[in-house]
Amino acid sequence: MIKKSNSKSIKLIEYYKLINHNLIYNNKAINRYKKDSFEISADKADNLERLKKSINGIKNCILKKNATNMVFSDGNPKSKIMFIGEAPGANEDEEGLPFVGRAGALLDKMLAAIDLNRKKVYISNIINYRPPDNRRPTDEEIKRYLPFITKHIEIINPKILVLLGSTAMNALIGNEVVISKMRGKWIEKKFGNCKTSVIITFHPAFLMRQPAQKKVAWIDLKMIRDKKI
Repeated sequence: MIKKSNSKSIKLIEYYKLINHNLIYNNKAINRYKKDSFEISADKADNLERLKKSINGIKNCILKKNATNMVFSDGNPKSKIMFIGEAPGANEDEEGLPFVGRAGALLDKMLAAIDLNRKKVYISNIINYRPPDNRRPTDEEIKRYLPFITKHIEIINPKILVLLGSTAMNALIGNEVVISKMRGKWIEKKFGNCKTSVIITFHPAFLMRQPAQKKVAWIDLKMIRDKKI
């Protein structure tokens, strides 16, 4: 029993070392992410391009008006694991890619802890344009962009859908639920023709503010790791 307990403790310590290194004081955007050329079907490529054009064609949106770039996605569109966050921040708006700031660095560490990376997953957000001052998107903004992220999920057709934070959870699961009670549970959900297993965990930005919750997020990550095998 003691040996088993020590083994668990060692794994948890290794995880903490992996995700805590040099994150809090680094404000620079991460420039190492490049769009890889993943070979996908013509239909999927066409559907993604159509979706991107539809988002770009939104009218009378203050988010779009004030943004530098649309933030559509990153990662492998062939992946069966899709992550969805809240909305772009300043670094994401500048580079046009999701999760490239400090929260993105932590997300990369979390992925690495379960033997994943951006070539093995697909990443997007509920909102495709940065809200001013990195504020939370309003209910009206979420409602406007919800059909686009729903279609995005249907096109990617993931086996596992990971919702990062309460905004993504409330948008896609419902406002009547709270993340403290919903995280770490599998939910079978349908988005269009896509049937997927949904799991909710804390957003990396929240974990940076509340590092004590990282041990809880580690439980969620292990559930993803075990299900993907």
